[in-house]
Amino acid sequence: MQLVVLLYEQAAKDVREALKALRAGDIERRTFEIDHALLVVGQLQGTLDMERGGEVAKNLELFYNMVRARLLQAQIQASAEILEEQMNLLLSLRETWQEVERRTREAQLTPVPVSSGPPAAAASAGNWSA
Repeated sequence: MQLVVLLYEQAAKDVREALKALRAGDIERRTFEIDHALLVVGQLQGTLDMERGGEVAKNLELFYNMVRARLLQAQIQASAEILEEQMNLLLSLRETWQEVERRTREAQLTPVPVSSGPPAAAASAGNWSA
């Protein structure tokens, strides 16, 4: 999950840099940054497990397709508004993945309660011996 978070951060950074380049009139740099953001989003999209990921994977697939299409549109139209929109979406999803990562880490650190007696099924079945 940490790698996923880092990829979201990189994609958002690329879009932020593309936005700066757009405002500075640097078409070459804008193109480079958008291209790199597209590669990063493609990497995220390529890691989806469509068989085991269920509805979440399907929704992320749609999200990544939309982000890629909007980044291309931003490049063609030289649109700061579209770039800002995509950067905010990527940062929002990054925050979601950070929360998932935090909760997963907490769940792994939470000790499992240890019973002082036999499991209920074993005790009721008479399988308990001292």
